[in-house]
Amino acid sequence: MMIRLLGTVLAAAAHALLGVTVWYLFPFLMHGPAIRDEGPVSGWWYWDSLLILQFGLSHSILLLVPVRDRLERYIPRALYGCFFTLTTCLSLLFLIWAWIPFPVIVWELTGPWKLAVNGAYVLSWVALLYSLSLDGWGFQTGWTAYWAWVRGQAPPRRQFRERGAYRIIRHPVYLSFLGQVWFTPLMSLDRALLVGLLTAYIFLGSYLKDQRLVFYLGDVYRRYQARVPGYPLAWGPLGRVSGPALAKQ
Repeated sequence: MMIRLLGTVLAAAAHALLGVTVWYLFPFLMHGPAIRDEGPVSGWWYWDSLLILQFGLSHSILLLVPVRDRLERYIPRALYGCFFTLTTCLSLLFLIWAWIPFPVIVWELTGPWKLAVNGAYVLSWVALLYSLSLDGWGFQTGWTAYWAWVRGQAPPRRQFRERGAYRIIRHPVYLSFLGQVWFTPLMSLDRALLVGLLTAYIFLGSYLKDQRLVFYLGDVYRRYQARVPGYPLAWGPLGRVSGPALAKQ
């Protein structure tokens, strides 16, 4: 009973914090943080880069199979998704609250252009919710596995299903993230740093996700890679992977 109680606290905390994170993340990515009254802060780029690094490392390390296997000695397997959600939200909130803006403007859109970019930003969130729903929101946040576990049932196995946007590209979720990062009417220098580093991380994360799915699904996913590109117009490991590249995996 104590383990189930602690598991329920973990699941509730993870999903409550997810709501808080979305509440802060939406305006942060759309408009950026407010400019500090004291003016520019020296060393902002170093600190902001570290903030992005801590998010990227914590998010990626917890997805590594050896790391997950080791942590599941202490965390029930069915609760790992909730633990991952909780950790990701904490690292994102830390990034948002500790971010140092630098008031040098790269571009600032007004009028119809601003409305268009803001509209594209909102559509990126809609696309994200749609993409996540294709796999099941509960699988993404850890709720599905937790709910089965707390009722004494075996967590349902996550299935790979080629449907919806996944028939066109392999990474619709990451493409939605790219839209959220890039679509902003006000591009300051610190935001340009955020865009550049997160774009690199998203593409790296896409490649690593392909490798994880090859590990778990084998030839089923390799054949999928050969038919469907990772992104529109992409090439190399994020394009259609076939021929010699497919044989090496």
